[in-house]
Amino acid sequence: MTKSEKPTRKSSKQQGTAKSGTDSKSTKTPRSSKQSVRTRKPSVAKQTSAPRDSFSPVPGEVDLYLFGEGRHELIYEKLGAHVLNHEGVKGVSFAVWAPNAERVSVVGNFNEWDGTRHPLHHLGDSGVWETFIPKLKSGELYKYEIKSAGLPTFLKADPYASYAETPPATSSIVYESKYRFRDSKWMKKRAGREHFRQPLSIYEVHFGSWRRHVEENNRSFSYREMAEALAEYVLRTGFTHVEFLPLKEHPYGPSWGYQVSNYYAPSARYGTPDDLRYLIDYLHQRGIGVIMDWVPAHFPKDAFALARFDGSALYEHLDPRRGEHPDWGTYIFNYGRNEVRNFLLANALYWFREFHFDGLRVDAVASMLYLDYSRKDGEWLPNKFGERENLEAISLLKELNEVVHRDCPGVMMIAEESTAWPQVSHPVYAGGLGFDFKWNMGWMHDTL
Repeated sequence: MTKSEKPTRKSSKQQGTAKSGTDSKSTKTPRSSKQSVRTRKPSVAKQTSAPRDSFSPVPGEVDLYLFGEGRHELIYEKLGAHVLNHEGVKGVSFAVWAPNAERVSVVGNFNEWDGTRHPLHHLGDSGVWETFIPKLKSGELYKYEIKSAGLPTFLKADPYASYAETPPATSSIVYESKYRFRDSKWMKKRAGREHFRQPLSIYEVHFGSWRRHVEENNRSFSYREMAEALAEYVLRTGFTHVEFLPLKEHPYGPSWGYQVSNYYAPSARYGTPDDLRYLIDYLHQRGIGVIMDWVPAHFPKDAFALARFDGSALYEHLDPRRGEHPDWGTYIFNYGRNEVRNFLLANALYWFREFHFDGLRVDAVASMLYLDYSRKDGEWLPNKFGERENLEAISLLKELNEVVHRDCPGVMMIAEESTAWPQVSHPVYAGGLGFDFKWNMGWMHDTL
Protein backbone atom coordinates (compact mmCIF):
# COMPACT_ATOMS: atom_id res chain seq x y z
CA MET A 1 0.00 0.00 0.00
CA THR A 2 1.44 3.41 -0.93
CA LYS A 3 0.90 6.64 0.97
CA SER A 4 -1.66 7.72 -1.59
CA GLU A 5 -3.63 4.58 -0.76
CA LYS A 6 -3.88 5.17 2.97
CA PRO A 7 -7.41 4.49 4.23
CA THR A 8 -8.78 7.91 5.11
CA ARG A 9 -11.91 9.21 6.72
CA LYS A 10 -13.18 12.74 6.93
CA SER A 11 -13.08 13.89 10.54
CA SER A 12 -16.12 15.25 12.34
CA LYS A 13 -16.24 18.66 14.00
CA GLN A 14 -15.74 17.46 17.55
CA GLN A 15 -13.67 19.10 20.23
CA GLY A 16 -12.73 17.68 23.59
CA THR A 17 -13.53 19.41 26.84
CA ALA A 18 -11.62 19.31 30.09
CA LYS A 19 -12.67 16.87 32.77
CA SER A 20 -13.95 18.38 35.99
CA GLY A 21 -12.65 16.82 39.16
CA THR A 22 -15.03 16.19 42.06
CA ASP A 23 -14.46 14.94 45.57
CA SER A 24 -15.94 11.57 46.53
CA LYS A 25 -14.79 8.22 47.75
CA SER A 26 -12.58 6.27 45.41
CA THR A 27 -13.99 3.18 43.81
CA LYS A 28 -12.47 -0.13 42.90
CA THR A 29 -9.45 0.31 40.65
CA PRO A 30 -9.18 -1.46 37.27
CA ARG A 31 -7.42 -4.78 37.20
CA SER A 32 -3.63 -4.78 37.23
CA SER A 33 -1.39 -5.50 34.26
CA LYS A 34 -0.79 -8.96 35.62
CA GLN A 35 -4.51 -9.63 35.65
CA SER A 36 -5.03 -8.01 32.25
CA VAL A 37 -3.21 -10.84 30.52
CA ARG A 38 -6.28 -12.96 31.19
CA THR A 39 -8.40 -11.24 28.58
CA ARG A 40 -11.64 -12.27 26.96
CA LYS A 41 -11.60 -14.75 24.11
CA PRO A 42 -10.05 -13.20 21.00
CA SER A 43 -13.19 -13.94 19.00
CA VAL A 44 -15.19 -11.38 20.99
CA ALA A 45 -13.47 -8.38 19.44
CA LYS A 46 -13.77 -9.93 16.00
CA GLN A 47 -17.50 -10.45 16.41
CA THR A 48 -18.07 -6.90 17.68
CA SER A 49 -15.92 -5.16 15.10
CA ALA A 50 -17.96 -2.61 13.18
CA PRO A 51 -17.60 -1.74 9.50
CA ARG A 52 -14.85 0.77 8.87
CA ASP A 53 -17.05 3.82 8.52
CA SER A 54 -19.74 2.95 11.09
CA PHE A 55 -18.34 5.48 13.57
CA SER A 56 -17.09 9.02 13.08
CA PRO A 57 -13.56 9.75 14.37
CA VAL A 58 -13.18 10.70 18.02
CA PRO A 59 -10.52 13.35 17.23
CA GLY A 60 -12.40 16.14 15.48
CA GLU A 61 -11.24 18.77 13.03
CA VAL A 62 -10.53 21.29 15.77
CA ASP A 63 -8.50 18.71 17.69
CA LEU A 64 -6.38 17.96 14.63
CA TYR A 65 -5.88 21.65 13.86
CA LEU A 66 -4.76 22.50 17.39
CA PHE A 67 -2.46 19.48 17.49
CA GLY A 68 -0.85 20.53 14.22
CA GLU A 69 -0.32 23.99 15.70
CA GLY A 70 1.20 22.48 18.84
CA ARG A 71 -1.47 24.02 21.08
CA HIS A 72 -3.90 21.25 22.05
CA GLU A 73 -3.55 21.24 25.83
CA LEU A 74 -5.88 18.25 26.19
CA ILE A 75 -4.48 16.17 23.34
CA TYR A 76 -3.99 13.25 25.74
CA GLU A 77 -7.80 12.96 25.83
CA LYS A 78 -7.89 12.38 22.06
CA LEU A 79 -4.72 10.43 21.27
CA GLY A 80 -4.03 7.14 23.04
CA ALA A 81 -6.64 4.61 24.14
CA HIS A 82 -9.86 5.74 25.84
CA VAL A 83 -12.85 3.83 27.18
CA LEU A 84 -15.90 5.86 26.21
CA ASN A 85 -19.45 5.85 24.95
CA HIS A 86 -19.18 6.89 21.31
CA GLU A 87 -22.35 7.54 19.35
CA GLY A 88 -24.34 5.44 21.80
CA VAL A 89 -21.93 2.49 21.91
CA LYS A 90 -19.49 1.65 24.71
CA GLY A 91 -16.00 0.71 23.55
CA VAL A 92 -12.43 1.94 23.19
CA SER A 93 -11.07 4.59 20.85
CA PHE A 94 -7.48 4.38 19.63
CA ALA A 95 -5.54 7.22 18.00
CA VAL A 96 -1.83 7.63 17.26
CA TRP A 97 0.35 10.13 15.41
CA ALA A 98 2.41 8.35 12.73
CA PRO A 99 2.57 10.60 9.63
CA ASN A 100 5.15 8.54 7.75
CA ALA A 101 3.37 5.21 8.13
CA GLU A 102 1.70 3.48 5.20
CA ARG A 103 -0.49 1.33 7.42
CA VAL A 104 -1.30 1.25 11.15
CA SER A 105 -3.32 -1.36 13.07
CA VAL A 106 -4.04 -1.91 16.73
CA VAL A 107 -3.24 -5.42 17.94
CA GLY A 108 -3.64 -7.27 21.21
CA ASN A 109 -4.99 -10.39 22.87
CA PHE A 110 -8.47 -9.30 21.78
CA ASN A 111 -7.61 -9.97 18.12
CA GLU A 112 -4.83 -12.56 18.51
CA TRP A 113 -2.26 -9.85 17.67
CA ASP A 114 -3.44 -9.98 14.07
CA GLY A 115 -2.79 -6.69 12.25
CA THR A 116 -5.44 -7.38 9.60
CA ARG A 117 -8.32 -7.33 12.08
CA HIS A 118 -8.41 -3.72 13.31
CA PRO A 119 -6.74 -1.29 10.89
CA LEU A 120 -6.68 2.39 11.85
CA HIS A 121 -7.97 5.11 9.54
CA HIS A 122 -5.80 7.97 8.36
CA LEU A 123 -7.27 11.43 9.08
CA GLY A 124 -6.30 13.62 6.14
CA ASP A 125 -2.85 15.20 6.30
CA SER A 126 -2.77 15.39 10.11
CA GLY A 127 -0.62 12.27 10.44
CA VAL A 128 -3.14 10.90 12.96
CA TRP A 129 -4.59 7.38 12.62
CA GLU A 130 -7.65 6.29 14.58
CA THR A 131 -10.34 3.67 15.11
CA PHE A 132 -13.11 2.79 17.56
CA ILE A 133 -13.66 -0.81 18.69
CA PRO A 134 -17.09 -1.48 20.22
CA LYS A 135 -17.44 -3.49 23.45
CA LEU A 136 -13.71 -3.51 24.17
CA LYS A 137 -13.01 -2.83 27.85
CA SER A 138 -10.38 -1.55 30.24
CA GLY A 139 -7.53 -3.96 30.99
CA GLU A 140 -6.70 -5.05 27.44
CA LEU A 141 -3.08 -5.27 26.35
CA TYR A 142 -2.31 -3.57 23.03
CA LYS A 143 0.33 -2.17 20.69
CA TYR A 144 0.33 -0.49 17.30
CA GLU A 145 1.46 -2.51 14.29
CA ILE A 146 3.09 -0.11 11.82
CA LYS A 147 4.17 -0.57 8.22
CA SER A 148 6.41 2.08 6.70
CA ALA A 149 8.03 2.22 3.27
CA GLY A 150 11.09 0.01 2.91
CA LEU A 151 10.79 -1.48 6.40
CA PRO A 152 9.32 -4.71 7.75
CA THR A 153 6.23 -4.40 9.92
CA PHE A 154 7.04 -3.50 13.54
CA LEU A 155 5.23 -3.01 16.86
CA LYS A 156 5.20 0.11 19.04
CA ALA A 157 3.81 0.94 22.47
CA ASP A 158 1.36 3.83 22.57
CA PRO A 159 3.12 7.19 23.27
CA TYR A 160 -0.05 8.45 24.98
CA ALA A 161 -0.88 5.26 26.91
CA SER A 162 -1.94 5.98 30.49
CA TYR A 163 -0.82 2.55 31.73
CA ALA A 164 1.73 -0.04 30.65
CA GLU A 165 2.92 -3.49 31.60
CA THR A 166 5.51 -3.91 34.32
CA PRO A 167 9.00 -4.04 32.73
CA PRO A 168 10.54 -5.93 31.08
CA ALA A 169 7.14 -6.44 29.37
CA THR A 170 6.34 -3.51 27.09
CA SER A 171 2.69 -3.60 26.00
CA SER A 172 0.36 -0.69 26.64
CA ILE A 173 -2.81 -1.30 28.66
CA VAL A 174 -6.25 0.20 28.10
CA TYR A 175 -7.05 1.95 31.38
CA GLU A 176 -10.07 3.75 32.76
CA SER A 177 -9.55 5.71 35.96
CA LYS A 178 -12.21 5.36 38.65
CA TYR A 179 -10.52 7.55 41.24
CA ARG A 180 -12.08 10.69 42.73
CA PHE A 181 -9.81 12.99 44.68
CA ARG A 182 -10.69 14.23 48.16
CA ASP A 183 -8.07 16.99 48.39
CA SER A 184 -10.24 19.98 47.42
CA LYS A 185 -9.15 21.99 50.48
CA TRP A 186 -5.50 21.52 49.57
CA MET A 187 -6.08 22.40 45.92
CA LYS A 188 -8.06 25.53 46.77
CA LYS A 189 -5.37 26.72 49.17
CA ARG A 190 -2.61 25.89 46.66
CA ALA A 191 -4.15 28.09 43.96
CA GLY A 192 -3.39 31.21 46.01
CA ARG A 193 0.00 30.13 47.30
CA GLU A 194 3.19 32.12 46.63
CA HIS A 195 5.93 29.61 47.33
CA PHE A 196 8.79 32.09 47.41
CA ARG A 197 7.12 33.85 50.35
CA GLN A 198 6.72 30.71 52.46
CA PRO A 199 9.07 28.12 54.02
CA LEU A 200 9.90 25.37 51.54
CA SER A 201 11.79 22.22 52.50
CA ILE A 202 11.86 19.34 50.02
CA TYR A 203 12.60 15.69 50.74
CA GLU A 204 13.86 13.90 47.60
CA VAL A 205 12.77 10.27 47.25
CA HIS A 206 13.72 7.45 44.90
CA PHE A 207 10.52 5.45 45.21
CA GLY A 208 11.97 2.01 44.48
CA SER A 209 14.63 2.09 47.18
CA TRP A 210 13.29 4.35 49.94
CA ARG A 211 11.69 1.49 51.85
CA ARG A 212 11.31 -2.19 50.96
CA HIS A 213 9.65 -5.39 52.19
CA VAL A 214 12.72 -7.46 53.06
CA GLU A 215 10.61 -10.44 54.11
CA GLU A 216 8.87 -10.45 50.70
CA ASN A 217 11.89 -10.96 48.48
CA ASN A 218 13.03 -7.39 49.22
CA ARG A 219 10.31 -5.88 47.04
CA SER A 220 9.57 -2.17 46.88
CA PHE A 221 6.59 -0.62 48.60
CA SER A 222 3.53 -0.04 46.42
CA TYR A 223 2.05 3.43 45.91
CA ARG A 224 -0.64 2.71 48.49
CA GLU A 225 1.74 1.13 50.98
CA MET A 226 4.03 4.13 50.74
CA ALA A 227 1.36 6.69 51.62
CA GLU A 228 1.16 6.44 55.41
CA ALA A 229 4.82 5.49 55.99
CA LEU A 230 6.16 8.39 53.92
CA ALA A 231 3.71 10.89 55.37
CA GLU A 232 4.68 9.99 58.93
CA TYR A 233 8.40 10.32 58.16
CA VAL A 234 8.07 13.63 56.34
CA LEU A 235 5.92 15.20 59.06
CA ARG A 236 8.25 13.95 61.79
CA THR A 237 11.32 15.42 60.10
CA GLY A 238 9.72 18.76 59.23
CA PHE A 239 9.66 18.74 55.42
CA THR A 240 6.93 20.60 53.54
CA HIS A 241 7.17 18.66 50.25
CA VAL A 242 8.37 15.36 48.86
CA GLU A 243 9.98 15.16 45.44
CA PHE A 244 9.87 11.83 43.66
CA LEU A 245 12.48 10.91 41.12
CA PRO A 246 10.65 10.21 37.82
CA LEU A 247 7.65 7.92 38.29
CA LYS A 248 6.85 7.60 34.59
CA GLU A 249 7.35 4.15 33.09
CA HIS A 250 10.94 3.34 32.14
CA PRO A 251 12.53 0.12 30.90
CA TYR A 252 15.82 0.29 32.82
CA GLY A 253 15.48 0.32 36.60
CA PRO A 254 19.02 1.54 37.42
CA SER A 255 18.31 4.72 35.41
CA TRP A 256 16.21 5.84 38.44
CA GLY A 257 13.47 6.70 35.97
CA TYR A 258 15.43 9.26 33.97
CA GLN A 259 15.19 7.31 30.70
CA VAL A 260 11.45 7.49 30.10
CA SER A 261 9.66 5.22 27.64
CA ASN A 262 6.02 6.03 28.53
CA TYR A 263 5.55 9.72 29.33
CA TYR A 264 1.87 9.45 30.24
CA ALA A 265 2.00 6.20 32.23
CA PRO A 266 3.01 5.98 35.90
CA SER A 267 5.39 3.10 36.51
CA ALA A 268 3.51 -0.16 36.98
CA ARG A 269 6.33 -1.38 39.23
CA TYR A 270 4.45 0.12 42.17
CA GLY A 271 0.79 -0.20 41.19
CA THR A 272 -1.88 1.29 38.96
CA PRO A 273 -2.36 4.95 37.97
CA ASP A 274 -5.20 5.19 40.49
CA ASP A 275 -2.87 3.87 43.18
CA LEU A 276 -0.54 6.80 42.47
CA ARG A 277 -3.50 9.16 42.63
CA TYR A 278 -4.31 7.72 46.06
CA LEU A 279 -0.74 8.35 47.27
CA ILE A 280 -0.77 12.01 46.20
CA ASP A 281 -4.29 12.51 47.57
CA TYR A 282 -3.25 11.03 50.93
CA LEU A 283 -0.15 13.23 51.19
CA HIS A 284 -2.22 16.31 50.42
CA GLN A 285 -4.71 15.43 53.14
CA ARG A 286 -1.76 15.23 55.55
CA GLY A 287 -0.61 18.70 54.46
CA ILE A 288 2.35 17.57 52.30
CA GLY A 289 3.07 18.85 48.80
CA VAL A 290 4.22 16.51 46.03
CA ILE A 291 6.76 17.25 43.28
CA MET A 292 8.01 14.94 40.54
CA ASP A 293 11.11 15.02 38.36
CA TRP A 294 10.14 15.51 34.71
CA VAL A 295 12.45 14.65 31.80
CA PRO A 296 11.84 16.60 28.55
CA ALA A 297 15.54 16.68 27.59
CA HIS A 298 15.96 13.19 26.11
CA PHE A 299 14.48 9.71 25.78
CA PRO A 300 15.95 6.19 25.35
CA LYS A 301 16.48 4.36 22.07
CA ASP A 302 14.45 1.26 23.02
CA ALA A 303 12.81 -0.08 19.87
CA PHE A 304 9.33 -0.51 21.41
CA ALA A 305 8.94 3.15 22.42
CA LEU A 306 9.36 6.63 20.89
CA ALA A 307 12.57 6.03 18.97
CA ARG A 308 12.04 6.11 15.16
CA PHE A 309 8.39 5.72 16.00
CA ASP A 310 6.92 5.43 12.51
CA GLY A 311 10.15 4.34 10.86
CA SER A 312 11.39 7.94 10.68
CA ALA A 313 12.99 10.35 13.12
CA LEU A 314 9.60 11.53 14.38
CA TYR A 315 10.04 12.68 17.97
CA GLU A 316 13.81 13.22 17.59
CA HIS A 317 16.12 15.00 15.14
CA LEU A 318 17.50 12.82 12.36
CA ASP A 319 20.94 14.48 12.46
CA PRO A 320 22.85 13.08 15.48
CA ARG A 321 24.48 16.48 15.99
CA ARG A 322 21.05 17.70 17.09
CA GLY A 323 19.23 14.47 17.85
CA GLU A 324 21.51 12.36 20.05
CA HIS A 325 22.94 12.96 23.50
CA PRO A 326 26.61 11.92 23.63
CA ASP A 327 26.74 11.38 27.41
CA TRP A 328 23.61 9.32 27.91
CA GLY A 329 23.26 7.44 24.62
CA THR A 330 19.72 8.77 24.19
CA TYR A 331 17.73 10.73 21.62
CA ILE A 332 16.94 14.44 21.97
CA PHE A 333 13.43 15.72 21.25
CA ASN A 334 12.87 17.81 18.13
CA TYR A 335 11.68 20.95 19.92
CA GLY A 336 10.96 22.72 16.63
CA ARG A 337 8.23 20.29 15.59
CA ASN A 338 4.76 21.39 16.66
CA GLU A 339 3.39 17.95 17.43
CA VAL A 340 6.43 17.12 19.58
CA ARG A 341 6.11 20.39 21.48
CA ASN A 342 2.43 19.57 22.01
CA PHE A 343 3.36 16.11 23.33
CA LEU A 344 5.58 17.69 25.99
CA LEU A 345 3.42 20.70 26.88
CA ALA A 346 0.31 18.55 27.32
CA ASN A 347 2.32 16.02 29.30
CA ALA A 348 3.31 18.58 31.92
CA LEU A 349 -0.31 19.69 32.23
CA TYR A 350 -1.43 16.06 32.39
CA TRP A 351 0.52 15.39 35.59
CA PHE A 352 -0.85 18.54 37.22
CA ARG A 353 -4.45 18.06 36.15
CA GLU A 354 -4.88 14.29 36.27
CA PHE A 355 -2.67 13.50 39.29
CA HIS A 356 -2.63 16.79 41.26
CA PHE A 357 1.15 17.08 41.46
CA ASP A 358 2.20 20.41 43.00
CA GLY A 359 5.40 20.90 41.03
CA LEU A 360 7.71 19.56 38.35
CA ARG A 361 11.46 19.61 38.73
CA VAL A 362 12.58 19.85 35.09
CA ASP A 363 15.64 17.68 34.57
CA ALA A 364 18.78 18.59 32.59
CA VAL A 365 17.67 22.07 31.50
CA ALA A 366 21.27 23.03 30.68
CA SER A 367 21.45 20.28 28.06
CA MET A 368 18.37 21.77 26.41
CA LEU A 369 19.63 25.36 26.35
CA TYR A 370 22.93 24.78 24.57
CA LEU A 371 23.44 23.09 21.21
CA ASP A 372 27.07 22.38 22.06
CA TYR A 373 26.29 20.88 25.47
CA SER A 374 28.90 18.17 26.18
CA ARG A 375 30.06 18.27 22.53
CA LYS A 376 33.40 19.00 20.90
CA ASP A 377 33.97 21.25 17.89
CA GLY A 378 32.41 19.73 14.80
CA GLU A 379 29.94 17.65 16.84
CA TRP A 380 27.15 20.23 16.93
CA LEU A 381 25.20 22.50 14.60
CA PRO A 382 24.77 26.22 15.37
CA ASN A 383 21.38 27.96 15.27
CA LYS A 384 20.28 30.23 12.41
CA PHE A 385 22.35 33.07 13.87
CA GLY A 386 25.48 30.94 14.04
CA GLU A 387 25.31 30.76 17.84
CA ARG A 388 25.09 27.88 20.31
CA GLU A 389 21.76 28.62 21.98
CA ASN A 390 18.95 26.13 21.21
CA LEU A 391 16.29 28.61 20.17
CA GLU A 392 13.51 26.02 19.82
CA ALA A 393 14.14 24.56 23.29
CA ILE A 394 14.27 28.03 24.85
CA SER A 395 10.97 28.89 23.19
CA LEU A 396 9.43 25.65 24.46
CA LEU A 397 10.55 26.24 28.06
CA LYS A 398 9.13 29.76 28.06
CA GLU A 399 5.83 28.61 26.59
CA LEU A 400 5.70 25.68 28.99
CA ASN A 401 6.10 27.88 32.06
CA GLU A 402 3.57 30.43 30.85
CA VAL A 403 0.95 27.79 30.04
CA VAL A 404 1.47 25.90 33.32
CA HIS A 405 1.23 29.01 35.48
CA ARG A 406 -1.85 30.20 33.60
CA ASP A 407 -3.74 26.92 33.82
CA CYS A 408 -2.48 25.56 37.15
CA PRO A 409 -2.04 28.47 39.57
CA GLY A 410 0.05 27.75 42.63
CA VAL A 411 2.19 24.96 41.18
CA MET A 412 5.98 25.12 41.02
CA MET A 413 8.25 24.79 38.01
CA ILE A 414 11.82 24.09 39.11
CA ALA A 415 14.82 24.08 36.77
CA GLU A 416 17.77 21.76 37.23
CA GLU A 417 20.12 24.22 35.51
CA SER A 418 23.85 24.12 36.21
CA THR A 419 25.27 26.99 34.14
CA ALA A 420 25.38 30.79 34.30
CA TRP A 421 22.32 31.22 32.06
CA PRO A 422 20.71 34.49 33.22
CA GLN A 423 17.22 34.97 34.65
CA VAL A 424 16.24 31.32 34.84
CA SER A 425 13.68 32.10 37.55
CA HIS A 426 12.53 35.47 36.16
CA PRO A 427 9.13 35.82 34.45
CA VAL A 428 9.01 35.42 30.69
CA TYR A 429 7.62 38.96 30.30
CA ALA A 430 10.77 40.24 32.05
CA GLY A 431 13.11 38.33 29.74
CA GLY A 432 13.47 35.20 31.88
CA LEU A 433 12.75 31.53 31.30
CA GLY A 434 9.76 31.65 33.64
CA PHE A 435 10.73 29.04 36.25
CA ASP A 436 9.82 29.56 39.91
CA PHE A 437 13.10 28.18 41.27
CA LYS A 438 16.52 27.06 40.10
CA TRP A 439 17.95 23.90 41.62
CA ASN A 440 21.10 24.66 43.60
CA MET A 441 23.42 22.15 41.93
CA GLY A 442 26.54 23.41 43.67
CA TRP A 443 25.08 23.03 47.14
CA MET A 444 23.68 19.60 46.29
CA HIS A 445 27.02 18.23 45.03
CA ASP A 446 29.39 20.07 47.37
CA THR A 447 27.39 19.80 50.59
CA LEU A 448 25.27 16.67 50.31
